[in-house]
Amino acid sequence: MLHTLSRRDWLSRTGCGFGALALAGLTTADAATADPLAPKAPHFPPKAKRVIFLFMQGGVSHVDSYDYKPLLVKEDGKQLSFEDARIKANTGNRASSHRVMKPLWKFAQRGQTGRWASDLFPTINTQIDNLGFVHSLHTEGVAHGPATLFLHCGSTSFVRPSMGSWVLYGLGSENKNLPGFVSIAPSVGNGGARNYGTAFLPAVYQGTALGRAGGPASDVALRNVGATNAPFDLLRELHAEQLKRTPGDTELEAVANSYELAWRMQQNAPDVLDLSKETKETKALYGIDEKPTDTFGRECLMARRLCEAGVRFVQVTYGDNSANPAWDQHSNLPKHGEHAKAVDKPIAGLIEDLNRRGLLKDTIVWWGGEFGRTPYAEKNGTGRDHNPGGFTVWLTGGGFKTGTAFGATDEFGSLAVQDKVHMHDLHATILHQLGLDHERLTFRYAGRNFRLTDVHGRVVKELLA
Repeated sequence: MLHTLSRRDWLSRTGCGFGALALAGLTTADAATADPLAPKAPHFPPKAKRVIFLFMQGGVSHVDSYDYKPLLVKEDGKQLSFEDARIKANTGNRASSHRVMKPLWKFAQRGQTGRWASDLFPTINTQIDNLGFVHSLHTEGVAHGPATLFLHCGSTSFVRPSMGSWVLYGLGSENKNLPGFVSIAPSVGNGGARNYGTAFLPAVYQGTALGRAGGPASDVALRNVGATNAPFDLLRELHAEQLKRTPGDTELEAVANSYELAWRMQQNAPDVLDLSKETKETKALYGIDEKPTDTFGRECLMARRLCEAGVRFVQVTYGDNSANPAWDQHSNLPKHGEHAKAVDKPIAGLIEDLNRRGLLKDTIVWWGGEFGRTPYAEKNGTGRDHNPGGFTVWLTGGGFKTGTAFGATDEFGSLAVQDKVHMHDLHATILHQLGLDHERLTFRYAGRNFRLTDVHGRVVKELLA
């Protein structure tokens, strides 16, 4: 039997549907104009608000800096067999014989805590009681490219979001006029832009690169163009209208945000990166206007100023754009000394400056490279090969224990053997201090939830104060 509806009945039955359509339209409009970089609540109360990662590109030798192994001195010059990832990758011969090489810099106990450290970083050693060492870090990848990608993105080969992008995605930005994630002087090699990229995360969480590895600090500076706000206001209106027409277009949203952020940066970032207003004493603390510390000193001071202005994640790379990055001394280990002189005073100055200003308590400073170096001489020469099996990093600030050492490598410093900490674990622990649960910080893509630590990682609570 055919049922007919009067006009009045039809309107009464479908009226709620019109309301739902109107609500959906309003929601879509709000979503299109919402700020994806607005501050977000963490999963739990954080100990830290931001991170400064001092990336020593190429791999500092832990056995020449912070991992004291007296047996290297005792067995110096002897031919011994080592079994590590680099030997397997290069030769497949697990019984390869290599010449043990002692540290080129003298070790001694430093500070009130008596931590062992060599003469390689004498100024950082004055801050040693403020540092927490991890001597048992191990990672994936035996070459620079895969290991560097794993350090930044948690994967040696797949395209994955960088750690800074995950942090920005999880917490948002504290300053709408500055990027929430900045990479100072990144390298174009060994992953390049992927090391500060978003992969499948919305493109708005991309890191902003300033300068280039091995370039002068002047490349990092921005110039204030002194423009008026009128074009910016018009630009925002046009972007908002376009986003309403194509809701859910994350690439368009990212482009719109990038243009607007670029405009705001032109008005604000030059002042943040302008070091001329800093006192002579502060500049001297970082080694600015001195050789060889001027460039890295300026970059470290910029990092402090960016964090002070609300940037969540700042990476400062000490490296270059060559095939063999800065600390990669396969045949000339004494070159470590030149690089150390360039970064030693600026890093110590950064720690002291953050401490003076009360910023260190909620700023994590993380120092390290993509891997360490072998306890033996490569090809019986004067350098050391890559060592992902066991190496050292240090952390300070942001609720990490200081004046401590956790984990250990074997008696030669070849492999992590005690209280091992995987790179996934380090990532999980840093996220934890920012109030982010690494298992809950996920993004759904291609039918599954992805996270920085993949399906691995644990919070190393022994590192936490």
